[in-house]
Order: sequence, then structure tokens, then C-alpha cells
Amino acid sequence: MSLVSGLLSHTLGRVLRLSGLHSGDHAQGGPAMEQDRALEVYDIIRTIRDPEKPNTLEELEVVTESCVEVHEIGEDEYLVIIRFTPTVPHCSLATLIGLCLRIKLQRCLPFKHKLEIYISEGAHSTEEDINKQINDKERVAAAMENPNLREIVEQCVTEPD
Repeated sequence: MSLVSGLLSHTLGRVLRLSGLHSGDHAQGGPAMEQDRALEVYDIIRTIRDPEKPNTLEELEVVTESCVEVHEIGEDEYLVIIRFTPTVPHCSLATLIGLCLRIKLQRCLPFKHKLEIYISEGAHSTEEDINKQINDKERVAAAMENPNLREIVEQCVTEPD
């Protein structure tokens, strides 16, 4: 019985912290809040579908919990850094995966944030060029104006039923 009570207390505490209703020391920020925010980010991106496979980015280990960093940069504002790893060093869809990560997070993150998305160092043959593309607001906006590309992104970021 005490085990169930402890689990319930832990779960309830986490829900209250994530919702912002908990007034304890975690609500003031710090490492515990940053870790909670990182898990929140990971929960959003892990279900993104790969553009050419029937798997999620989590299943393919393109994203993992450890690829997400969150740092508080102001009152209730966070810097979110994602470092993803394409399945192969010459992956032709790495830019599209980065775009899907950015679009889904822009739509779904419930807190104020700045977003930086990178390919893990040494994981792709053209990582510098791709990193510039997926962090350039004008290029992202232009890409999302392309109806074919927008449709692919929508298919990847839409939650399965």
C-alpha cells in the first residue's frame, strides 16, 4: 500500500509541476524544472514519423531523451536544443527531419522558448549546411510554402490515431 501511495504522490507531483500548479521550489526553475521541460520536449518529438519508413524517430533512435537539452534563459522562457542523429551519414532526408522537429515543436510546446536544432556532431556528411538551413527562419518559412513539402511534414508530425 505504501508503494502505491508513493507512486501516486510522485506522479501527482510531476503532473502539478508540469502544469505550473505546484508552488514548491521546482516551480521556481532550476535543474529539476529544466529536466522536466526536456522530458516534455522529448514526449512531443518522439512520435514524429520518419519520412520514408513506417517508424517513429524514437523507434529509429534518430531522437533519444539525451538528445534534448533545455536551459532557462529568462523568467518562464527556455532555450531548447535538439541534437538528432540521422540513420546514415548521407541521409538525404536529414533536412526534412529537422524541419519536422521544428514545426512540431513550434506548434506544440506549451511554454515560451527559443529553438535550436542540430545534427549530432559527426553524424552527417553535410551537417554544417543542414544545421544552417533548419535554423534559418526564412528558409523554414519558404519550405513550408511548398505544398508538396508541407504535405510530407504534416504526415510526419500528425499524431497516429
